[in-house]
Amino acid sequence: MMGLSWTSDMRLKAVLFDMDGVIVDNLPYHVEAWLLFCERNGIPLTKEVFYKELNGMNSKDTFEWFYKKEMTRAEVEVLEEEKELLYREFYAEHRKPAKGLLTFLHDLRSRGIKTALATSAGPGNIDFIVDGLGIRDQFDAIIGGAEVTKGKPDPEIYLKAAALVGVSPAECIVIEDSLQGIASGQAAGASVVGITTSHTADELAHADFCAPDFTDLYDQLTHL
Repeated sequence: MMGLSWTSDMRLKAVLFDMDGVIVDNLPYHVEAWLLFCERNGIPLTKEVFYKELNGMNSKDTFEWFYKKEMTRAEVEVLEEEKELLYREFYAEHRKPAKGLLTFLHDLRSRGIKTALATSAGPGNIDFIVDGLGIRDQFDAIIGGAEVTKGKPDPEIYLKAAALVGVSPAECIVIEDSLQGIASGQAAGASVVGITTSHTADELAHADFCAPDFTDLYDQLTHL
């Protein structure tokens, strides 16, 4: 691990959360939906390729990767709806917050630390998770893939999320599970915690810190 980059005179002011694979451990259900979508549409895809190449990408970039061409937003929306209906059907009855998340959010907010959700997901999936878990009021800002022009690993989403809560990226921790997302957070200038739901700790060794979930994470981060 590289170690968190802020110093004693540089207080943590915000935590920026990815959604899928971070605040919910839902990646297996997304992957199953992608595999079924690809099978139905004659697109070759394996779990290994998904986790290495696609995890963390927004839908437009993913579909363009599949179809090897640029696509309009309207074209993407039709395909996206097909895939996301599969995902929500698979995951609805399993939907629950990641272990330790609610306590971690309480620890942050009780200390005046801002929180933002910064996800590649579209509005339908954001509502499905955030309102399904009843945690919308736990975030000071929410930004999704539809509100950025460049998806992860570009830093745009984390730069915008930091701006929405009024802090510098250098005063933020980004919490991510994907290689694309870690690259995005680091490129924005934030420290990055890797959650090992999608990749092993070894695969996320370039993150500043790794954890399996949010259990005791506030204490771990503040005592490094």
